[in-house]
Amino acid sequence: MDTTVAEIVLFDGFDELDAIGPFEVFKNGARAGADLETRLVTLEPTETVTASHGLRVEPDGVLGEPDLLVVPGGGWTSEDGGVRRVVNEGRLADAVAAHHERGGTLAAVCTGAMVLATADVLDGQPAITHQAALEDLSEYAEVTDARVVDDGDVLTAGGVTSGIDLALWYLERAFGESVATAVATEIEHERHESIVS
Repeated sequence: MDTTVAEIVLFDGFDELDAIGPFEVFKNGARAGADLETRLVTLEPTETVTASHGLRVEPDGVLGEPDLLVVPGGGWTSEDGGVRRVVNEGRLADAVAAHHERGGTLAAVCTGAMVLATADVLDGQPAITHQAALEDLSEYAEVTDARVVDDGDVLTAGGVTSGIDLALWYLERAFGESVATAVATEIEHERHESIVS
């Protein structure tokens, strides 16, 4: 069986926890037995990316063709914030659409769902995002009251910390409940039961 590759795509202004929460969960998942490689990537080569609270991150490389592509949120409510800016630019949405067309799985944390929405991959399907963007999301998707929404090849999660729950759910779905439980125990996270799949 081939190693599953998860890539978390970073951009200036992404919310730190939206990306680093799933990153840590996935890395711990690999230690717990999941055949999973996790990378932090960008659309274009760059030495560092600056997150919404000032954290500077050195990415592992550029976006490839992973099995799972995770899009963090951050900055939707600001005219020049991270997600708002990348949605306006359109390149990340194009990359998301291409990933989806190839048959890859997509996951969005928080307002990262707005990137998926503008990539036309939600198309009236159930989804969730941060409360500040629910009205905007409703123009593209069927807003669903849940911590994590799993629509098969597209997963979305609500607010900032929900990325941890999304990542744990993905581990359970892809590698079994024992792996997810081991990671939740390791990071001392009480899992939310509000998951729609």
